[in-house]
Amino acid sequence: MTGDSQFTPKPLSASEYALALFEPSDNVAVLLRNRRTGQTVQRITTAETVASPEFQSSLRRENSAGADIFIGMNPIKDGAYSRTKSNIREIRHLYLDLDTNGHEAVESIRNSPEVPAPNFILDTSPDKHQVVWRVEGLDQKQAESMLRTMDDQFGGDPAATDSTRVLRLPGFANKKYDEEFVVQVLHESNQVYHSRDFMVQEDSPDTSRHLGDKSGRRLSQGHKSQSEQDWAYAKRALARGDDPALVIQRIADFRADDKQDPEYYAQHTVAKAQAQIENNNDHVQPEIAERIDVKR
Repeated sequence: MTGDSQFTPKPLSASEYALALFEPSDNVAVLLRNRRTGQTVQRITTAETVASPEFQSSLRRENSAGADIFIGMNPIKDGAYSRTKSNIREIRHLYLDLDTNGHEAVESIRNSPEVPAPNFILDTSPDKHQVVWRVEGLDQKQAESMLRTMDDQFGGDPAATDSTRVLRLPGFANKKYDEEFVVQVLHESNQVYHSRDFMVQEDSPDTSRHLGDKSGRRLSQGHKSQSEQDWAYAKRALARGDDPALVIQRIADFRADDKQDPEYYAQHTVAKAQAQIENNNDHVQPEIAERIDVKR
């Protein structure tokens, strides 16, 4: 692991973090998701505006009212009003969302010779973390391939492997759980990395993605749509024993801003994945075989 030996790690406020991620004039996406009301609001503005006292004050009000606060990891093109792949101006960051065995995963990353020292590590809830690297010179295909590979290697959330992903903004309470947790970030390096700094073998559509059985099935080369990726993720997660309800929640959270009924979509996707696993495995774990009732 390459590091920045001259840098002293330090915590950052939300404003400091936004300006550490982006140039002041960069257009960035800020997403507010209120689980109480079911409302999701996205605003695209400059990093300088996001860091301003007025904008931060409005985010604090929304957070107090129940909204979770997220920020996009890559800048948006000028004149764009949505956070789609075609509107991503350039790849500025790689990241992992570590929601299982988070402390162990972070230590594994810090001690790994295959990835450089992270620039930022966020504590998003007890034993859950998000890890961010600043990069340059990568296109979207390269970045998403590396994200999938690092996700497989370090046990991250497969839903967080696309270039449009939003991660949590520090300084605001995580409203996902009954007991609130204020998200914190530690700035650990000022380095800007390149593809050569990541020694992990890049993923590709031809790379085998096993479902935990003995068949060694592959995803088809035409596997490109987000819905197909969601389905593939559901199959992998269920096959390794993840709670179906948790898989549903992850997919629903990920698709909340582009599906009219993300909960139904996620339930349908997981039920479809369960059926596929049952059809292709002689011995399926009971918790995986249990069907989920899909209700509109």
